[in-house]
Amino acid sequence: MSLPERPIMTIDEAIRLRRSVRGFLPREVPDATLREVFTLAQHAPSNCNVQPWTPHVVSGEKLGRLREALVAAGMRDEPIKPDWPADGKFAGIYRERRVGAARALYGAMGVARSDTVGRKLAYIRNHAFFDAPHAVFIFMPEPFDTREATDIGMYAQTLMLALTARGIGSCAQGALGLFPDIVREQLGVAASHKLLFGISFGYEDRDVKANAARVDRAGIVDVVHFHR
Repeated sequence: MSLPERPIMTIDEAIRLRRSVRGFLPREVPDATLREVFTLAQHAPSNCNVQPWTPHVVSGEKLGRLREALVAAGMRDEPIKPDWPADGKFAGIYRERRVGAARALYGAMGVARSDTVGRKLAYIRNHAFFDAPHAVFIFMPEPFDTREATDIGMYAQTLMLALTARGIGSCAQGALGLFPDIVREQLGVAASHKLLFGISFGYEDRDVKANAARVDRAGIVDVVHFHR
């Protein structure tokens, strides 16, 4: 086995360093590394070991065609048709956190709240995978539902930590699940497989302004309840 391009960091380091990267270099991740991280992700826990995830990794020309189709749908304001509800509302502290994240992101990009065109174009970058050379779309076959979706969340986190440990950035995107019919058609996926979300990944382009955005995390005193 060839040596990794850089020393693999500890799990603590990977957890602290993992963040949403929204700008990538065109350099592709080597195939051997791709297989290594997806093999590691298979160790994620799942209820009764059912492993309900069905990831489709897209690169190269196929990714380019899919990028064009999704960007076109976004630019013409095509109505979204997600497989899972995407119209939830946030209130209280959860809304405050969402607004804070938006301010950090758009502030880093220099896009004012009143700049409707700029904000739309910034959003459309989701459908362009932030110029990432790779994306993985994670499907869940019927009749799985909420319980199995939580397993897929653990799978995604395991995958992203494995990427981070190898110096590879990623961004989990609910936006990549808004046009599942386009994705299924492009990738030849059966209608019985429902799309949850996608993850764009690759090597971070540190010159992209959006990558300067940082968000806070709540302290455990505000969220964790210890019982004895």
